[in-house]
Amino acid sequence: MSNPVYLALDVPSLEPAKTLVNKVKSHIGGVKLGLEFFCAHGSHGVHEIAHLGLPIFLDLKFHDIPNTVAKAMQAIHVYEPAIVTVHASGGRAMMEDAKAAAAAGTKVVAVTMLTSLDTNDLTATGVYGSAETQVMRLAELAHAAGLDGIVCSGQEVGMVRKAWRDGFFVVPGLRPNGGGTGDQKRVVTPRQARDNGASVLVIGRPIARADDPEAAARAIEATL
Repeated sequence: MSNPVYLALDVPSLEPAKTLVNKVKSHIGGVKLGLEFFCAHGSHGVHEIAHLGLPIFLDLKFHDIPNTVAKAMQAIHVYEPAIVTVHASGGRAMMEDAKAAAAAGTKVVAVTMLTSLDTNDLTATGVYGSAETQVMRLAELAHAAGLDGIVCSGQEVGMVRKAWRDGFFVVPGLRPNGGGTGDQKRVVTPRQARDNGASVLVIGRPIARADDPEAAARAIEATL
């Protein structure tokens, strides 16, 4: 992948979203469409962004019984996504069925632990141990289920890559040097994540909310 940066396009209106992608498309490698975008714009919105010519990452984080997830995965074939997410905590059978139902050429990656969580948040949900332990546990489960890779923070990706050499690793929650962390807790810079072994760098607010999104995207690209 020549440019690992995927722009997280969580914008409330479709036309400004398209304008933003067109401004930065020469400095990014793809577009990530998450729940906010999908709920606001649906199938039409996905097709409109896909027509701009960049790979689409559908970050819908499927998490349900195996049969339901498999049918949802089949339903999104029409979008021809490059990457789709499921929750690793849905279990091995769910992940196996998700991968089996995915379109050829679509990478299925498992979300391990949201970058808005830390060890204290894990404990509050009844999961004990460090963030690193939980991420590695779920990464091993995703690997055993035959998935292409995982989503984790830049703080864990190096550790996981050592155990899963040919894995595909998506790292969100990235902030350039000097950027605020917002609601993210386990953050690194895009360059640190890439050096640690990230395959895809998901970047949203530092580009989308910049005064000059193109300049912001270009500056991030330059660090890589």
